[in-house]
Amino acid sequence: MDPKIKIGICGYGNLGKGVQKAISKNSDMELVAVFTRREPAEISKQTSAKVVPISEMAQWIYKVDVMIMCGGSATDLPKQVPTFAKLFCTVDSFDTHAKIPEYLKTVDEEAKEGGNVSIVSVGWDPGMFSNMRAYAEAILPFCHTYTFWGKGVSQGHSDAIRRIKGVKDARQYTIPLPSAMERVRASENPELSTSQKHTRECFVVAEDGANLAEIEKEIVTMPNYFADYDTTVHFISQEELNQNHSGLPHGGSVISCGQTGEENKQVMEYSLNLASNPEFTGCVLVAYARAAYRMKQEGITGAKTVLDVPPIMLNKDEREDVIKRLL
Repeated sequence: MDPKIKIGICGYGNLGKGVQKAISKNSDMELVAVFTRREPAEISKQTSAKVVPISEMAQWIYKVDVMIMCGGSATDLPKQVPTFAKLFCTVDSFDTHAKIPEYLKTVDEEAKEGGNVSIVSVGWDPGMFSNMRAYAEAILPFCHTYTFWGKGVSQGHSDAIRRIKGVKDARQYTIPLPSAMERVRASENPELSTSQKHTRECFVVAEDGANLAEIEKEIVTMPNYFADYDTTVHFISQEELNQNHSGLPHGGSVISCGQTGEENKQVMEYSLNLASNPEFTGCVLVAYARAAYRMKQEGITGAKTVLDVPPIMLNKDEREDVIKRLL
């Protein structure tokens, strides 16, 4: 039997906890440590795993096969992943779509220098939805692809709001417009602006004495997150947030429309309905951690995306068994 893949988790918020649950359900992996910027004793109350200060990560270079990076895309991952890609194979969920090419290039240089594999922007979007868009555009002539997210809580957007000065807590819901989805499914191939596909709704708990007008302005004008959307901001109490917005559901659809022959319209649709965004995303990260480990075993180095990874590398079973079962 092959030795278990040794996994480290960097960051123990909702996503880190989701990754830990996923690891526990994969027999070919084991969690060796959780790395945190917080006081380790605080995290040790929440997990039976060994908890280590992030400042000591370099000492674990030969004890961890793949480090799953669970920080936020706004400020954590752009700083942490290039640093640690020199030391470990990494997998992350960087989800600022517009900045992925630049981020990929930066991580690629560091991962190659360290002789490691780093798979970036892993999750369901970017991630699984990226694969579906790629399949559809490769298959369908005259393809038009539309992506709709929600209704659900966006972890990345919620995290971006929480980092604003004066914000104590926040949840952000992405809401698709049904009328736009109906037009796409009818193969109308409409030209839809960002605001014609989704709206964003924010529920914010402000610190005592915070300037609410300034917080709202910073949210609705935030580049890459809210500036291009119709965004509504509600200021509520912590009690109301805990009671009505404690869950982390999400989901969405990728709908691709094309035409074959002279007149036949073809529609491909892939959708997700997730009761727990972080738990599902954690499962995706763990599958790609397996791929990162296998790729390094084959002598591959550098930064990759989900588009670069063969699906066969994600499954824990042997290639022959997967082919027999799934083809």
